[in-house]
Amino acid sequence: MNLLLTASGLRNETLQDALRDMLGKPFGSANAVYVPTASVAEPGDHGWVVADMNRMYGLGWREFDILELNGLPRTMVLDRLLNADVIHVGGGSHYHLARSITGNGLADGIVEALESRVYVGFSAGSMIFSRHLTAHSADVIGDTADLHALGATTVEPPFGLFDWYLKPHLYSPDFPERDDAWADRIAARADFPVYFLDDESAVRVRGGEVDVVSEGRWRLHP
Repeated sequence: MNLLLTASGLRNETLQDALRDMLGKPFGSANAVYVPTASVAEPGDHGWVVADMNRMYGLGWREFDILELNGLPRTMVLDRLLNADVIHVGGGSHYHLARSITGNGLADGIVEALESRVYVGFSAGSMIFSRHLTAHSADVIGDTADLHALGATTVEPPFGLFDWYLKPHLYSPDFPERDDAWADRIAARADFPVYFLDDESAVRVRGGEVDVVSEGRWRLHP
């Protein structure tokens, strides 16, 4: 399994090179699929989605598909994922994304697809693999309101692959409250490891190996 779990997409050459290395062939010889599902649960201006999609599209794929996880037959969704060499899952509400995967019975099919494909996550798309994606972690992190906004009080982790949790946008100007003091408060409450990533960083998973690829700053609290 090859996962590149970015905080804010493929924003720099180091992250793009990491994807190219994991893919093992030129982008122009590969198919990519972009999944914007998480973004539709977020209100307000969606220029950031357009910017991320354009950044991904601009890498020059042989075929660039856009796929919504809700409202389509399960077999169609999985066939479209299987047609891609790179699956890019965008940002927004990680709770909406997780509930879309579990609610549509997609988790097992996605895991099977990822055995031979490269996954790129952007923010919410990077947060869905932890077994700690629960109502408890929502309380620890301080985003229970985001879960309640969906009319939900619980969330089931769709994959539960990792013991650690990923929290993006450290030091981001778009999230000015996410500074060291913010990370310290979460780390003091968390009973699970947390990666805090700035927008120039990603956690890379290759088989059983986990490391961080970055042109910026990041923190790990065990």
